[in-house]
Amino acid sequence: LNVGKVPPHFFVAVRDDRTVGDALEALVTTELDSLGFDLVEFRRRGSRARPVLEVRMERRDGAALGVDDCARVSRALEARLDESRVAGERYVLEVSSPGIERPLRTVAEWRRFVGQSAVVTAEPLPGGKAEIEIVAVEGEPNAEVAVVRDARGAEHRLPFAAITQARLAFHWNR
Repeated sequence: LNVGKVPPHFFVAVRDDRTVGDALEALVTTELDSLGFDLVEFRRRGSRARPVLEVRMERRDGAALGVDDCARVSRALEARLDESRVAGERYVLEVSSPGIERPLRTVAEWRRFVGQSAVVTAEPLPGGKAEIEIVAVEGEPNAEVAVVRDARGAEHRLPFAAITQARLAFHWNR
């Protein structure tokens, strides 16, 4: 028995990865904004010891994103990341355009891509996921709905709060 004895205590420092991820995304967003770019997607993968930071961006002026843009942003982000150490000492930074199967995260992006196909995950859709055509965006600010058409021609009204994931769909044969 350990009557009267104090059991040993062990303390372990645990880093909250959500907090680190949020801090990284905020740093990236701020730096992109100062350079005239918008963040489309930020992903953090890899390990804690060597995180891989994926930055997908576009030019705010609507012009095509070039290699020189990516290089300039990469240098600026590396300087900020090295200064802040929020990503640690060893990280991999990947900076690029969002690509042809870009995510749709904002109402403005949905409006921009009306008439295009997207793969959408949303509870109101049959099966919860479908490839759809974006028909319109309707409603008052903060209460907008996406009007979409499925492969059978049926229209669905999806509140943006019900959409958990959406990406443009690309087909080589079209």
